[in-house]
Amino acid sequence: MKRIRTGLGLVALIALAACSTGGLGASDEVYAPGIAPRGQAIDGLVVGQRLMQAGEYELALDAYSRAALDHGMTVDVLSGIGTANLGLGRLGQSERQLRQAVATDQAIPEVWNNLGVVLMERGKLAEATQVFKKAYALDNGESDSIRDNLRLALAKFENPDYDDVLEQEYKLVQRGSGSYVLRRIP
Repeated sequence: MKRIRTGLGLVALIALAACSTGGLGASDEVYAPGIAPRGQAIDGLVVGQRLMQAGEYELALDAYSRAALDHGMTVDVLSGIGTANLGLGRLGQSERQLRQAVATDQAIPEVWNNLGVVLMERGKLAEATQVFKKAYALDNGESDSIRDNLRLALAKFENPDYDDVLEQEYKLVQRGSGSYVLRRIP
């Protein structure tokens, strides 16, 4: 009988514990916490860059727009907005914003590179080649991606029928000890 009372007491304690709101700061709220009145906001440029890396271009565009309120239309804000529009496929808007960014003296090689990508996508190969050359010169030839973009633009400009997809349909295969053969990828 004593065991039954102890067991019932334990069950009652567990049931009451399950009904409590919990300890250690637990609450019944299912929504995200509100704004901390004394909290520090993270810079919109940093948020925009992180969202760009995550491939969230629409959210990055919003973050860069908020950064424009704090910083003004600086080269970083313009290039961020232009690059986010490039990621969204809005080539006309992207070109306009990246041109504004490179018109300043503070434009870094990556901004010139992004403008070159937009121009290449829009079929302006001659101008894209010149922009990539400028980016490559400003970068002192240190960036592989700028060099590769310049090579592609030059190849497409010199040979309008150039198709980089067709070029990648082959691979080098070793036959025997020193002979190599180009084979079509199945």
